[in-house]
Amino acid sequence: MVSAPLSSAVIGNGAKERLRLWIRLLRASRVVESELRERLKREFNSTLPRFDVMAALYREPGGMLMSDLSRFLLVSNGNVTGIVDRLVSDGFVVRAQREGDRRTSIVRLTARGEEEFRSMAAIHEGWIGELLGDVGEDDARRLSAMLKSFRSNWEGEA
Repeated sequence: MVSAPLSSAVIGNGAKERLRLWIRLLRASRVVESELRERLKREFNSTLPRFDVMAALYREPGGMLMSDLSRFLLVSNGNVTGIVDRLVSDGFVVRAQREGDRRTSIVRLTARGEEEFRSMAAIHEGWIGELLGDVGEDDARRLSAMLKSFRSNWEGEA
């Protein structure tokens, strides 16, 4: 399928500034993510995906279906399964069969996992405060609202 060429109105209507914005967002995201990855590895011998899985499970004390967890994290079931397997072997997560359906698993943090995550999350919050310290509270709130609005426009959800 051949796409139609972009009209000059679309190209000229702020496109360069939006491209600059995209590059700045991407660069900022990569710099912060890289630093967080390094700090999680150094301080907790952990990875960012592992932290993300624990964070999602922490928000859902009753546990989550594996499929819901992968959808929430925007990753494949296979990627989540490997992380969950390691968290189970480390004693931070338990996996149980869903009642009435042995093909689906529900995963949740153990008490040890909750304790570990709370410790990591407190330090992670401090790192974010440090890394984004030049962004004032009002600016952070405004930018967050703008990005939430943007997301809801193209994803169809808030």
